[in-house]
Amino acid sequence: MATTNIYLNFNGNCEDAFNFYKSVFRIGFSYFSRFGQVPENDKYTASEAYKNKIMHVAIPIGQSILMGSDCGEENAGNFLQGNNFSVSVTADTKEEAERLFNGLAEGGQIIMPLNSTFWGDYFGMLTDKFGINWMVSFNEYQEQ
Repeated sequence: MATTNIYLNFNGNCEDAFNFYKSVFRIGFSYFSRFGQVPENDKYTASEAYKNKIMHVAIPIGQSILMGSDCGEENAGNFLQGNNFSVSVTADTKEEAERLFNGLAEGGQIIMPLNSTFWGDYFGMLTDKFGINWMVSFNEYQEQ
């Protein structure tokens, strides 16, 4: 069965926020990467000014994971308090990821179609017909 976690978006201060959360919860990062670490052959290339911003960070809290990112350069102008989160769904199978993604996308808007990523997940993003942001993923290495 799929699990859900909260994914927070920041307007340039993600690292400060997650260092704070790390100290409050007294736990280390389970993942930390910057936009400048995206492989050169990927579809996205960060500007020099954005390379040090956080692409993805995660800390485990109990059975859940709090995740975050600085909103990408292309979305920085659309950042508003209140739209700075996503529900992140981790599916058990690729087929479940597709079913959940397609169901949530019905009547909504696909932001990033499901696709294999350089970090090993089959991943996509959308906003549902109610304005809620979703991220759906499946770790493809689980199938091997």
